[in-house]
Amino acid sequence: MDIDFVRSRFIKHFDGTTGSVYTSPGRINLIGEHTDYNGGFVFPGAVDKGIMAEIKPNGKDKVCAYSIDLKDYVEFGLTENDAPNASWAKYIFGVCREMIKRGVDVKGFNTAFAGDVPLGAGMSSSAALESTYAFALNEIFGESKIDKFELAKIGQATEHNYVGVNCGIMDQFASVFGKVDSLIRLDCRSLEYQYFPFKPDGYRLVLVDSVVKHELASSAYNKRRQSCENVVAAMQKKHPHVEFLRDANMEMLNEVKAEVSEEDYKRAEYVIEEIQRVLDVCDALEKDDYETVGTKMYETHHGLSKLYEVSCEELDFLNDIAFDCGVTGSRLMGGGFGGCTINLVKNELYETFITTAKERYKAKFGRSPKVYDVVISDGSRKLI
Repeated sequence: MDIDFVRSRFIKHFDGTTGSVYTSPGRINLIGEHTDYNGGFVFPGAVDKGIMAEIKPNGKDKVCAYSIDLKDYVEFGLTENDAPNASWAKYIFGVCREMIKRGVDVKGFNTAFAGDVPLGAGMSSSAALESTYAFALNEIFGESKIDKFELAKIGQATEHNYVGVNCGIMDQFASVFGKVDSLIRLDCRSLEYQYFPFKPDGYRLVLVDSVVKHELASSAYNKRRQSCENVVAAMQKKHPHVEFLRDANMEMLNEVKAEVSEEDYKRAEYVIEEIQRVLDVCDALEKDDYETVGTKMYETHHGLSKLYEVSCEELDFLNDIAFDCGVTGSRLMGGGFGGCTINLVKNELYETFITTAKERYKAKFGRSPKVYDVVISDGSRKLI
């Protein structure tokens, strides 16, 4: 993304002066899907696509914000009653309010922002937007007194309190904490985290977007969550320490097989295996063993498709194409029912894979998938 472009729009829409420019990235999650609400691990990394914003205090008690991509201008005050109507502006307003609640004396400012995170591809453009403003306002108005973890929580609280999305912490965490050539294992129960090297020399990381989103997602998500809780409740009779499926193993699951439905058993089997797969991938990365990483990605896709049942025909088809083309690893990324597959592809197979995926997908579904190359990059930061 181009600083000069963002700056030119800022100058045009405000008073001709310049401010400071900040950026935060979107993210991928290499492995660890539907593990967060089960107390397990996720394994995200920041990507080289994100949100960029220019910001300058304006001496007023209101925020004047311009969305470059939407060509939309909004003004709003900073009290709880001043919430803007525009959905994109609610994210900026929510961050301002959450900062104020934490004792940062946020005043009015002018801002223009743009993004190159593909919308609907599961790379969390909203978290990138929240992280950009949380990081910037902390520096401009808060003397950087709020630590990075709290900045991620500010983004999460914005979603909960001002956008109406009951999300976990992973997206904002990855956006704030991202580090070039590193993925981050986040323990969703303790919130402890650890960086692992991710420098896949000879490979590329590419998302293939199915360009579909099936409407099942939210109700299906709640059902999956309930299944996991049902199994935990059955286990607790014999193992009172089991708080999440994170605390369980396959032996415990088999003990309660007769007491839970077949569907609940399958859901729990996937989660228990997936939590272990994250740990296996971390071990493999420390040995530079990308073949094992790839194998685990395929195992995750199989589990999401057959046990957790959150895949769809389009994603399974893309996963099969990857396997047919000799791609090292491939799986659906995100909650499921549409969106992208994430693929670890050897450089020499890349062109063949992309060409084949586009041709075969279009022949079957009548539309072309979108392709996004991603590089693991740094988190929230000031540019100028």
